[in-house]
Amino acid sequence: MVSRMFRLETEVDRARRDLLHRRLKDTNTAASPVLRALRGTPAEREAPLHVWASDANGDLAGGLVGHTWTAWLHVTYLWVDGRHRGAGLGSRLLAEAERLAAGRGCTASRVETWDFQAPDFYRRHGYDVVCVIPDYPPGITEYTLTKPLA
Repeated sequence: MVSRMFRLETEVDRARRDLLHRRLKDTNTAASPVLRALRGTPAEREAPLHVWASDANGDLAGGLVGHTWTAWLHVTYLWVDGRHRGAGLGSRLLAEAERLAAGRGCTASRVETWDFQAPDFYRRHGYDVVCVIPDYPPGITEYTLTKPLA
């Protein structure tokens, strides 16, 4: 007989978070023919992708942090220092990340951004809005955008 007694805990535990992530990934891989076929191949493994820009003084002028997984680039953060905005640096960072991702076999890119951040920037770079979540967080709209990569 399976016990129905459980103890719930709420502390932050990175080791258990990582264990849970591995177990969820294994469960998802076992349930999905596509993920099962990719398991263990370079395309299946998640790999970080970072692009950094430094100014003439060596200070951080901007950067893009993301990762590739299966055939997708996921842009997590893209930031340009206010002193360097409007000079095309964000476009260069994004283009370089897309180039690197395509070299890893990625065929598409995705990003989430808020209405006050950069949805128009991504649209100008060929991204299409595929999801809009109003009031997330309250008073703000979140956008998910995707783009096929050449």
